[in-house]
Amino acid sequence: MTADVMDQTTGAGEDEAAAKILAIRERINEIDKTIIELWQERASLSQEVGKTRMASGGTRLVLAREREIIEHFREALGPDGTQVAMLLLRSGRGPL
Repeated sequence: MTADVMDQTTGAGEDEAAAKILAIRERINEIDKTIIELWQERASLSQEVGKTRMASGGTRLVLAREREIIEHFREALGPDGTQVAMLLLRSGRGPL
C-alpha cells in the first residue's frame, strides 16, 4: 500500500497499521461475542429469579436490588454505567 492510498477496510494508510487494526478488531469481535452470550445468560437467570419470586407469592420486582445493580454499574463505568444497568435490567424483566 502506498502512502497516498488508504486501506478501505481499516482506514489505515500503511500495511502494518492495517494489520494491527485487523488483529485488534478480531479481539473486539471475540469480546462482543462473549458479552452477547453473557447478556443472554444474565437475562435468562434474571427471568428465572422473577418467576421463582412470583410463584412463591413475592413481588415482580425488588426495587432495592435494582438500585443496587444500577449503583454498581455507575460506580464501575461512570454515567454510562447507569444506562448499561437499565438495559440489563430491562432485558431480564421486560418493560414495566
